[in-house]
Amino acid sequence: MNPLNPFAEPARVVAVALNPALDQTIEIAGLQPGAVNRALRMQVDVGGKAVNVASCLSDFGVNAAVAGQLGRDNAALFEELFQRKKIANHCCYLDGLTRVNTKLVDTVSGDTTDLNMPGPEFDPAAAADLLQQVLERLGRLVERTASWVVLSGSLPPGLPADVYATITARVQAAGVSVLLDTSGAPLKAALAAGPRIVKPNRHELAELLDRPLDSLEALIAAGRELLAGSLAPEWVVVSLGGDGALFLTREHAVQAQALRVAVTSTVGAGDAMVAGLVAARLEDLSLTETAQLATAFAAAKLTRLGPHLPRPAEVRALAGQVVVSAID
Repeated sequence: MNPLNPFAEPARVVAVALNPALDQTIEIAGLQPGAVNRALRMQVDVGGKAVNVASCLSDFGVNAAVAGQLGRDNAALFEELFQRKKIANHCCYLDGLTRVNTKLVDTVSGDTTDLNMPGPEFDPAAAADLLQQVLERLGRLVERTASWVVLSGSLPPGLPADVYATITARVQAAGVSVLLDTSGAPLKAALAAGPRIVKPNRHELAELLDRPLDSLEALIAAGRELLAGSLAPEWVVVSLGGDGALFLTREHAVQAQALRVAVTSTVGAGDAMVAGLVAARLEDLSLTETAQLATAFAAAKLTRLGPHLPRPAEVRALAGQVVVSAID
């Protein structure tokens, strides 16, 4: 058991970090593969999709917690972020290191090259033990104040693909909503448990349905297909990068246009959108207002290195600039 953050407020949102990471971002002016590159600067940020979500929510004034796993040997940076942002730390501490991912940011082209490590490898007994501990901690948080649980990111080697499905079923049976943001087999398995919101990007959605989605019409049809099942989500949000995002319910659909901002780093923009979705649902915003706020979160994150947002007033001002179009 790790010491919980004594400064954290009761959490309204819990982000489950089963495969967190430290993100080492290196800026290079004109990346040349196969050659010696001299870096301009380097920054190490606490990361992993779920941790990014909690960090952005905290910046917006939403009390958040993180449950999952951390490696003891480099946990200090995570603990510093959690304490500084008053994020409740409910992680299990494991022997060894939390994985380190490297992001190569080319300041000339604007491209980011990701080198992501797989994470710690679990045998079946260790995987079962971690899941049991996470479920117990989620159970306590759900009984208190949490109303949303975010399941975000990849799974480390050895964790079964149905882990997110198991957590979704348990959490939603307790009356708390789940937002799911993952890909591949974990996404397919968890969809069967009926999470309230699903946020794939266009590539993850195409992989899930095993067909190309190379037009807006195809993406809309795919999103509506996810909304048609018996345990279907209530919302499907498809992030489209520079083309904005689609926001679909069973009754309505809109497209939000991406904002033009000075891009510092694209890393974590999708996680910021997830945070914006949850923040909007906590405020019970309309579909259009949700699309504006979530898009503003993503745009605001683009202006920062690391999982951080500017002041809430600046994010809300950006939301007022987001153009949203209804889809017939």
